[in-house]
Amino acid sequence: MTRRSILHVDMDAFYASVEQRDDPSLVGQPLIVGGTSNRGVVAAASYEVRRYGVRSAMPIRRALELCPHAVCVKPRIARYKEVSRQVFAVFHEFTPIVQGLSLDEAYLDVTASQRLKGDAVSIAREIKRLVRERTGCTASVGVAPNRLVAKIASDLDKPDGLTIVTPERIHAVLDPLPVKRLPGLGRKKGDQVLAAGIATLGELRRAPDARLWPLFGRDSARIRDRAAGIDERPVETDWEEKSISAEETFHEDIADPAVLRAELVRLADKASARLRAKRLVAACVKVKIRRHDFETHTHQRRLAPATHDSRSIAKLAEALLTSWLARHPGARLRLLGVGVSELSPAEQLDLFDAAQPAETTRLDATLDAIRGKFGGTALQRASNLKTAPGSRERISQLGEARPPRFDRED
Repeated sequence: MTRRSILHVDMDAFYASVEQRDDPSLVGQPLIVGGTSNRGVVAAASYEVRRYGVRSAMPIRRALELCPHAVCVKPRIARYKEVSRQVFAVFHEFTPIVQGLSLDEAYLDVTASQRLKGDAVSIAREIKRLVRERTGCTASVGVAPNRLVAKIASDLDKPDGLTIVTPERIHAVLDPLPVKRLPGLGRKKGDQVLAAGIATLGELRRAPDARLWPLFGRDSARIRDRAAGIDERPVETDWEEKSISAEETFHEDIADPAVLRAELVRLADKASARLRAKRLVAACVKVKIRRHDFETHTHQRRLAPATHDSRSIAKLAEALLTSWLARHPGARLRLLGVGVSELSPAEQLDLFDAAQPAETTRLDATLDAIRGKFGGTALQRASNLKTAPGSRERISQLGEARPPRFDRED
């Protein structure tokens, strides 16, 4: 069997690096990309600001406590997508087997490319050179026989790193690493593993079932294999989108159930529109609820039949929220989100899809058409018009109700 050669390429502080490249005055500055108000979160942190303990997904307020002189800029997603296309174009010069994980991260299977392009390490070096030459940004690359080890390796020598892990060196490289380095373990589960006295991947690899079963149950063997660097998953070029979501962080905490429901309907409408744009239907709806103290809850329920209908998705999301609010009366929320999953291709997107009520599919199609021509905020449903405290609502000649302006969590 041919030994696989997998690369994991991870751009270094991608959003921040793009901002520093586009504005040289930001080079060397402790830079935060994210919401510029105290209600926002850190979408990306330059390496200069990371020295102060600032990291992605941290509340802006906390980040500025750690580094009061940090420079904050708003995200420019369209710009990051533009640079990302340049990066992925480089990847495709070396292999067609590219699995993008995000704008700044991908797996590449270069096993079959080595006859023409050189060995995997040479390919990795050339990719790093071309990405820097064409975008002005640096990338860290892990080279390994599988996806899991390549991903771990790419994070070991950041920024601008290149780490090679041969099959013979997997245990030598992985065993000393902290157990939280294992991708997918999660912060809470990682804390539980540490509390159980397992500190490194080597200890996790060698742990008997008696120690692992209370932590992982039936997943014990799989977790042990992952700690050993065993991963048979292929790089999937036709990787399908697993979920679609929309969420907002409010300028002020909201406790009014009517306002919260209106915001939820708007988010469900946005997620549904994205479904239709991708010609997909969903069979599961999830609501994300974050309290004022950052305690986060998620609740989901299956939807049958699968749909892209805004009203159906909003109705189920509203039921989930109403149930949660009944158990937490008076709760103040800082964030709401609506997600859809268990996606599959839509059979057809006619105005009169037999699986959906004709009037709702007609309304969705009309809204999509207007928004496609005049912009995503060109028209809102009447049920969305009750806005969050402090937001401004402006009605245009078309009867438009512009949504309240919030800082995004990206």
